[in-house]
Amino acid sequence: MFSNDFSSDPRVVMTLDARGTNFRFCAMCQNRPVTQMIIMPTNGANLNACLKSIVAGFVQIKNECARPPVAISAAFSGFADYPNGVVEDLPNLPAFRGGVALGPMLEDEFNIPVFINNDGDLFTYGEASAGFLPYINGLLEKSGSPKRYKNLFGFTVGIRFGGGIVRNGELFTGDNAGTAEVWFLKNKRLPLTKAEERPSIRSLRDMYAREAGIPISEAPTPKQIGAIASGTAQGNQEAAIEAYNRLGEVVGETIGIALTPIDGLAVIGGGLSYAHQLFFPAIMKELGGCYLDSNGNKIQRLISKAFNLNDNAQLGKFLHGEMREIAVPGSDRTIKYDPLRRTGVGISQLGTRKAIAIGAYAFALKKLS
Repeated sequence: MFSNDFSSDPRVVMTLDARGTNFRFCAMCQNRPVTQMIIMPTNGANLNACLKSIVAGFVQIKNECARPPVAISAAFSGFADYPNGVVEDLPNLPAFRGGVALGPMLEDEFNIPVFINNDGDLFTYGEASAGFLPYINGLLEKSGSPKRYKNLFGFTVGIRFGGGIVRNGELFTGDNAGTAEVWFLKNKRLPLTKAEERPSIRSLRDMYAREAGIPISEAPTPKQIGAIASGTAQGNQEAAIEAYNRLGEVVGETIGIALTPIDGLAVIGGGLSYAHQLFFPAIMKELGGCYLDSNGNKIQRLISKAFNLNDNAQLGKFLHGEMREIAVPGSDRTIKYDPLRRTGVGISQLGTRKAIAIGAYAFALKKLS
């Protein structure tokens, strides 16, 4: 179905994960790292120091490669003119304000093509190429179902709330490199604010502090809040449960909005995905909700029935569907027919960092091909 399987490709691509406070460099080949990970400080407020750090990181990686790399592929967090290699106005790189032609600079330095993308896009591309999408399609094949999925919407819930879209095996980048900016959708809980005001590490701590009646400076970490919610750590359990429920409610509303025009599967990654058991019930409650028509009748919120693919019972129903045979009019033939329109939501199969690295690798090779 996809021509994005590069697990046997001998070409080497140098990758950069430029999220957060450090730059992480490595070289990828056949969907796996073939050099050690090199971590360099971003020096995000000093442009010259930042650019020197990027070049030095790639020089070290290139020296470790067994064969010459064919491209550079980088992931940044935020909105920029990625097709032209221009990085601008990113939250962790204030020195890039106004636009820096990083891609062309690296092409001049290393004499190979350079591709830059948003981290949420590359996370989704990695899961579509070698993670969640082939995993689910493989389970469908084993179950005997003819159903296959080609479209994936990825969501990252962590320091930021981001997303990406893969349609028919292609990363959907839009006309302004601004697709899947889910963080900018309306927040269900706070309609005058953007969605990111709830599904992020900062917001989770803020919600716990508000519910517990303490200053946000005293709020525990998300992992500690998760332990409090699970009853394995001391703290305000009711506040912890409510914080994760509110996070799940906003994420679920956003996924519902996103899947309506996309009609595919959804995968969740990011730093908070480890606690998915705490917020998935709220997500599924949103996706399983209803609208009311003009007569007050309930209408299913999504055209397709939503399944929690982390739950074995729901996964089983999703895989088997409602397959039946129906007659072909005017013939003695029958065909198989599955009337169950369905979508599913699950957790990253690769882990966020690995998915981004594989996405960056696959995107570069797809472009070169």
